[in-house]
Amino acid sequence: MKVIIDTISALDQFAAVCAAKLQLVMNQTGLVTVYLKGDLGSGKTTFSQHLLKHFGFAGNVKSPTYTLVETYELATLSVNHFDLYRLDDPEELEYMGIRDYFAVPDQEPAQGLRRALLNVVEWPERGQEVLPSPDISLCFSFDGHRRTVTLDEAADTLTQDIAQTLQENTDVAIQ
Repeated sequence: MKVIIDTISALDQFAAVCAAKLQLVMNQTGLVTVYLKGDLGSGKTTFSQHLLKHFGFAGNVKSPTYTLVETYELATLSVNHFDLYRLDDPEELEYMGIRDYFAVPDQEPAQGLRRALLNVVEWPERGQEVLPSPDISLCFSFDGHRRTVTLDEAADTLTQDIAQTLQENTDVAIQ
């Protein structure tokens, strides 16, 4: 499935639908991993900014190009935003304790709430041998006029749910 992103409004609507559907999965599993693929300037970081906004983060979302990861703490959700563009060797991820970032969070007994974890990974192909498989993979492309996002996932239901919601509740074009 391809989503046509020709305006910031379309990107925001797409991010809102993705946030809602990812939240449903996190409610069940506690952990969701999203891969963002595509060339420089194709919209991966901008999508991440809109996605975090729809999870309730009101601050500045910066690209973790130089830090490799930025973590955002929300009431019941932790978001790790990775950018592996500058990664020279996937083995570097082991040194930074990458496996800890992808462990399902424990229950928080004091509040009785289960913290969810969302991992958003830009340039995942640079850490391919070390990273776990994604729950959904979004491939961004830009032809100079509009952006296209191709959705791919292991289990088709998430992609289908996103597509159906986009068709029924937004004016975002789908191919």
